[in-house]
Amino acid sequence: MTTGLHMSNVTKYYSEGSNKIAALDQVSITISPGELVAVVGPSGSGKSTFLSVAGALLKASQGEVNISGQELSELSDRELSTIRLNEIGFIMQSSNLVPYLNVLDQLLIVKRMSGKVKSADKEVAIRLLEELGLGAKLKSFPEALSGGEKQRTAIARALINDPKVILADEPTASLDTKRAHEVVGLIAKEVKSRKKAAIMVTHDERMLEYCDKVYRMEDGKLTAV
Repeated sequence: MTTGLHMSNVTKYYSEGSNKIAALDQVSITISPGELVAVVGPSGSGKSTFLSVAGALLKASQGEVNISGQELSELSDRELSTIRLNEIGFIMQSSNLVPYLNVLDQLLIVKRMSGKVKSADKEVAIRLLEELGLGAKLKSFPEALSGGEKQRTAIARALINDPKVILADEPTASLDTKRAHEVVGLIAKEVKSRKKAAIMVTHDERMLEYCDKVYRMEDGKLTAV
């Protein structure tokens, strides 16, 4: 069975008037469990579309996207929603925390989306937050957190359902250099220790040292650097 994330000859078209624009053009990539891959490239090159297709948010126009042996094009919208919840962890550039939830509840709300929150879920969430250095912040709300703490909370939230794939979109965009290194170092550590297949889209060349492979995207085409 295929593990990790595999994309084969993926093309994504958008219609512009009577024209078809290829936002992704025959993209192929394989990311194995425990591997952190960076994708760099200018704005408008197709990076956001690439992440959206990899994350089952958009369907490819052509080609195959496979997560741990499941071919996404064969799944219904409901099945894709389940894949997004259970198999994919998203880390966004602005942490995207819910302002009225404390740090612990940011994780438990993800569990609640899958059904009832059990006491074992709470224990897992607390242990995960402690591991990421947030043990003293369980009851803190986002407004009381630093930028680095918000992103660490977002990393914990991405990991809470033990997904197969982690997708990080510019996770250092709002951080200073020290915090950026802390956050990406942490993502790399968790990806390796938990055997996740991970993609990080970034403009931040300083962060590439943490990645196993680097790809460049330009005009919808993906090439290894």
